[in-house]
Amino acid sequence: MPQKKIIISRTDGIGDVILALPMAGVLKELYPESKIIFLGRNYTKAVIDMCKHVDQFVAWDEIEKLDEQESIQNMKRLNADIIIHVFPRRSVAELAKKAQIPLRIGTSSRYYHWSTCNRLIRLSRRRSTFHEAQLNLKLLVSLGAKKKFDLKEIPNYFGFKKIIPPGEKFKALLDNKKFNLLIHPSSKGSAREWGMKNYQKLIEIIPKDKFKIFISGTEEEGVFVRPFLVDKFPEVVDLSGKLTLDELISFISNIDGVLAASTGPLHIAASLGKHAVGLYSPMRPIHPGRWSPIGEKATYLVKEKYCSKCRNDNRCECIESITPEEVKEKFINIIQD
Repeated sequence: MPQKKIIISRTDGIGDVILALPMAGVLKELYPESKIIFLGRNYTKAVIDMCKHVDQFVAWDEIEKLDEQESIQNMKRLNADIIIHVFPRRSVAELAKKAQIPLRIGTSSRYYHWSTCNRLIRLSRRRSTFHEAQLNLKLLVSLGAKKKFDLKEIPNYFGFKKIIPPGEKFKALLDNKKFNLLIHPSSKGSAREWGMKNYQKLIEIIPKDKFKIFISGTEEEGVFVRPFLVDKFPEVVDLSGKLTLDELISFISNIDGVLAASTGPLHIAASLGKHAVGLYSPMRPIHPGRWSPIGEKATYLVKEKYCSKCRNDNRCECIESITPEEVKEKFINIIQD
């Protein structure tokens, strides 16, 4: 399949996109001359731009603003041979068919794929025991990829090389004599959260002579977080609302580790080879078996038990029961290794 143009469609969040990017690395390994196009959201562009395996980014935000004929012509101009629907979206699937992309790959679990795709893959994510990144790669089996990738080999396919150096004002904040730890305490509802009281207690007990703490998030998240984690702790550096995604990626590439629930910054840190400690609920399908950070220095904490109390509630007793002392011990072990 030389010189084919392949679209990877994943139009959701940052963490989801990161776990889809190894697909580009595998495709480049299988077909070095192919051109990989990533169809995603504008706010994830900075992550996609890091990947050396992606040749072109296309913003779904811009396409969906167009009328039907304009969007069809826009898609046709990509001259793609294949589209892989990693994140199922009916509007994307229908557009790909109308644009007459020759090979359209989707999962058989979405009923609209039966009429819009011409290659269906039997894949059930919700009930699967595989990690999200492994499930994504299963969509490539019919293109020649092997059926199963070990989690330890997937980081080899991230291809994150094109990272903008941090600005001097942010680089100057780092302490070369301490472990520079970024805490991303909020998830904007994308994951169950550990809670401000737990983060507050962690900052109280973590050795100040060994760790320098930074807080990240949007400005909106910062308004909520600051009274708990910044105002009470003058040594904490508040970066919430101060970093673009480009700058956040750059900053993470220069620190030692990240602590967060299952969020974009956690997966960014893991994919960049940083110490990434994730805090997880044991509930399916949001458990770490499906969504843990992937990287050489990535790990997580979870209470291993069956629980579904929070299925209809954003608050999760299980993740909140992970103690600050356990998290502190995890990082102490990291700096002692």
